[in-house]
Amino acid sequence: MAPHAGSRYSFSLGLRDEAGHLFLSERVPYGFQPHADTRIHLVAQGDSLWGLAGRYFAPLPRACGFWWAIADYQPEPIIDATLELEAGRRLFIPSLRVLTDVILSEQRRRASE
Repeated sequence: MAPHAGSRYSFSLGLRDEAGHLFLSERVPYGFQPHADTRIHLVAQGDSLWGLAGRYFAPLPRACGFWWAIADYQPEPIIDATLELEAGRRLFIPSLRVLTDVILSEQRRRASE
């Protein structure tokens, strides 16, 4: 079964070994690319990737689940999303358009298969 659209694993492939165990291949993160509608967020005390995704991607269902797009979109991607964000840090936030039309695009998924 393929990962759901919008999942951080949507660019992964399910591979089975000789014993039949299912493994996911590494996904290809989008990474930072400048776009005219990219926002810059100055981290305040208590901000989290989940909260920021919920705020910036609010029109999407389960917007908080797109925290990984913000983590991957940094010039130096955030590897451990469980670590507290440092107050004063500048985060680049992809626009809703970039998230839906570029990062989550079906064309990009097909190109990575």
